[in-house]
Amino acid sequence: MGPAEREESWQRLGAETFDLVVIGGGVVGVGAALDAATRGLRVALVEARDLASGTSSRSSKLFHGGLRYLEQLEFGLVREALRERELMLTRLAPHLVKPVSFLYPLSNRVWERPYTAAGLFLYDTMGGARSVPGQKHLTRAGALRLVPALKRDALIGGIRYYDAQADDARHTMMVGRTAAHYGAVVRTSTQVVGFLREADRVSGVRVRDVEDGREVDVRAHAVINATGVWTDELQRLSGSRGRFRVRASKGVHIVVPRDRIVAESGMILRTEKSVLFVIPWRNHWIVGTTDTDWNLDLAHPAATKHDIDYILEHVNSVLATPLTHDDIEGVYAGLRPLLAGESDSTSKLSREHAVARVAPGLVAIAGGKYTTYRVMGADAVDAAHVDLPGRIQPSITDKVPLVGADGYHALVNQADQLAAKHGLHPYRVRHLLDRYGSLVHEVLSLAADNPELLKPIPASPDYLQVEAVYAASHEGAMHLEDVLTRRTRISIEYAHRGVDSAEAVARLVAPVLGWDDDAIKREVEIYNTRVEAERASQTQPNDQAADAVRAAAPEARPQLTEPVS
Repeated sequence: MGPAEREESWQRLGAETFDLVVIGGGVVGVGAALDAATRGLRVALVEARDLASGTSSRSSKLFHGGLRYLEQLEFGLVREALRERELMLTRLAPHLVKPVSFLYPLSNRVWERPYTAAGLFLYDTMGGARSVPGQKHLTRAGALRLVPALKRDALIGGIRYYDAQADDARHTMMVGRTAAHYGAVVRTSTQVVGFLREADRVSGVRVRDVEDGREVDVRAHAVINATGVWTDELQRLSGSRGRFRVRASKGVHIVVPRDRIVAESGMILRTEKSVLFVIPWRNHWIVGTTDTDWNLDLAHPAATKHDIDYILEHVNSVLATPLTHDDIEGVYAGLRPLLAGESDSTSKLSREHAVARVAPGLVAIAGGKYTTYRVMGADAVDAAHVDLPGRIQPSITDKVPLVGADGYHALVNQADQLAAKHGLHPYRVRHLLDRYGSLVHEVLSLAADNPELLKPIPASPDYLQVEAVYAASHEGAMHLEDVLTRRTRISIEYAHRGVDSAEAVARLVAPVLGWDDDAIKREVEIYNTRVEAERASQTQPNDQAADAVRAAAPEARPQLTEPVS
């Protein structure tokens, strides 16, 4: 997925007839592309921005069964999600998906422990305890030993249980790379601007390269619309009537330093609307989320002061030392693509997904949750089979490890030797293994002729300079924002939000991406202006004011049109 492959992909888009074109480079889109490619289909995926640039880089970063969906009696969804979690942890992505523990603090003496224990027992027996430890009951003293940061009067005891977590943007990108590995054309900065038709059926799409403005027709037997919160917009562009509507629900998270909450476990807290997670994230905690309707700019949902205050108020209700605005290192907002229902409350809308053949040659998929992306991708390909010539093979992605998974466990055991060979600290090699798996050799080989690349990125010491170069040369990063926001998470893990590293990273990727000094300057300016706009939006009192401030920042991709219809 480097610059050379990009031009080759453009030529293929115009020259070949594909079985399937997938629109959308979120986790469901790349999941569908991988599913189709491994069934032996000819598939192309196009994404207007970057892989995971929407919802799939802004989640709670959990692979979880969805404990709260048990209360909504969505047993099928929970069972399916727990099976997917186990597949990720054990077979498909052990380098990217890791177990994580949570404390559920109990505050009611009579009913809460048996009620919660029954739910967690169900969680464990549905498949939750096969790949992670089962629930463990704790007294108040035991819970406080696990999470000393809690107020003594905030709980009467607790239950510890396990789920799993992953860097969502990295995981999505790796699914996309795996699809490319099996022959799919995966092309970002490639926007669908129209649909091709033959008589009454959709026969492909017209796409624009939003870097240089070129356009080409891409012919296919079927098209899958996997654009999440943009589903309705693409539906209008196609001229077909949709079978379902998608509603955007905004979820905001804050990131704070690890030492601000003294704890050996994450937490899950009940709120009046939903739940609030405190999630361990390397040297940080991620705290969230909110759940509110959003009807403004779909590409850049903005967090408001009200959103941040809501999170702080709820987490501080149980913390002995409260968090303040000054403790916040990063903030991010994402949009959940929920299937529009009758209920006014977005937290009550089903997280089940829907697939529909909305016109001959056009399938739409929406809803669902990150954890079940693989099932959603398979369902979308199944729905498209009536438009494909010949019989299609069944889905096999439950047996296809993501790139980097093979050999990962052996490399973890060899981390000390690998570290000594490259002059790195073993903890650094383990960090790389948990980001790249067995691709670590490919990453480190870029520093063979330039050992300087094994030094940390200026002002962002958790990442090596070689990682920025690799993002551009192998992982499809085309802009500074792609590297700082998604290939690394510098934009949310440091209080400077990536500004202090922007110029250094731009100079690292410039030779790979063919940038001159003017291009470097432009990329740094666009990134810094975006960060400035996001900071300003987070001081605004409501969505409209925050959206107006955030929308004023320029796009990194110059030819992008928004909205498309």
